[in-house]
Amino acid sequence: MGVSTSVPDAGVAVVTVDFPPVNALPVQGWYDLAAAVRAAGADPRVRCVVLASEGRGFNAGVDIKEIQRTAGHDALLGANRGCYEAFAAVYDCEVPVVAAVHGFCLGGGIGLAGNADAIVASEDATFGLPELDRGALGAATHLARLVPQQLMRALYYTSRTVTAEELHRHGSVWRVVPRERLREAALDLAREIAAKEGQLIRLAKAAINGIDPVDVRRSYRFEQGFTFEANLSGVADRVRDTFAKDGAVDKSEEEQS
Repeated sequence: MGVSTSVPDAGVAVVTVDFPPVNALPVQGWYDLAAAVRAAGADPRVRCVVLASEGRGFNAGVDIKEIQRTAGHDALLGANRGCYEAFAAVYDCEVPVVAAVHGFCLGGGIGLAGNADAIVASEDATFGLPELDRGALGAATHLARLVPQQLMRALYYTSRTVTAEELHRHGSVWRVVPRERLREAALDLAREIAAKEGQLIRLAKAAINGIDPVDVRRSYRFEQGFTFEANLSGVADRVRDTFAKDGAVDKSEEEQS
């Protein structure tokens, strides 16, 4: 359990997240993920990183129960900062990052996938920001990198999800494959990228980040201010408590420890 790194092929590092039951990461988990991605990207032998997960889904966001059981705002602040670090680590990784997404990709999962350079998804993958249903805000910055503006807003306000095939039609998912072929399909793309000259691929990553029209770090940090405001006002706690007691919540997509 936790975050691990492997090197299955020359030039390719795989960073794998495993936090049962649904990959809802605790505060330390976000920092561990950030450190693993940064370390993989800094390794001169690596030319592409694959971000993958074990279990039922790619990522279910933050561990809400950790926030609920921690007095004060320490866990909330830790989750905010940890998510910021993990999302930034993917975006700033010195080499391209391929996200291998299966099952649910929710909340913080959108932050990770939205900041990746490419996404390969399984046929059962779904993407969404159920933040308003869970007493949170944030990651609209990253959802906007996956879908057009009005669709992003509709998905954000309704907490609905979209399928991998829908994102493929929008051009934000590279390939959609059967679940059992996901890891190999992601590695295929990573190997193709890793076949490029190492110094040149790093320069290419820096150049492409430099021409982004939106500063994703600043934009996401702006969103986080409203997340904290919602908590200070008490509305976030009320919504979180309702979410935790709602028996209709799909447990396979619930953020929990």
